[in-house]
Amino acid sequence: MRVLVAEDDDELAARIAAALSQAGFAVDRLSDGEAIEFAGQTEAYDAAVLDLGLPRIDGLSVLQRWRESGRDFPVLILTARSRWHDKLAGFNAGADDYLTKPFQLGELVLRIRALIRRASGHAAPMLRAGALELDVNAAQFMLDGAALALTAQEHRILAYLMHHAGRVVSRAELGEHVYDDGLDPDSNALDVLLGRIRRKIGRDRVRTVRGQGFRLDGTE
Repeated sequence: MRVLVAEDDDELAARIAAALSQAGFAVDRLSDGEAIEFAGQTEAYDAAVLDLGLPRIDGLSVLQRWRESGRDFPVLILTARSRWHDKLAGFNAGADDYLTKPFQLGELVLRIRALIRRASGHAAPMLRAGALELDVNAAQFMLDGAALALTAQEHRILAYLMHHAGRVVSRAELGEHVYDDGLDPDSNALDVLLGRIRRKIGRDRVRTVRGQGFRLDGTE
């Protein structure tokens, strides 16, 4: 899952990005309002953490422009403004959640996980595809009741497929949502990672749909 951190406080942005990366997300950090708006218009994000007090274009305007152009990924507003009318303005602009500074990084991570889960159509924090389970809040996979040991990249790929179980996910879509900047989705790296995942969960669970992509089967 790929998250945009839009915050002009470098120290805070670094802490947020580190917490999200440790939780298994691919993270992009930007601090300029114009660059943030452009990234949200052109990149495939699963969620964004958006500060309101951004330079050049404020966060509220950025959010309004995203929503007006049809960008519907969930957005968590992050701000020092705690007055009700400020929160109302954020929600009216299209925000999905609101967190007031100061805050606990753990709470931010949990809220981002919940936003992505609900945006994928899952009401409960436990996702299931046959004997494979993902506890979203704990970021832990279980197979037949036993915990799975996955690398960070394996976890990102399998988590994305799990959120979209039963649907064919193209190679390009996986590349947009789970890769760090340093990993080329057009290389054989994805095939190597999928091979490792299949060895851990069973080769038949992640199927290759020729010419289309990959599908995590939702049933046994």
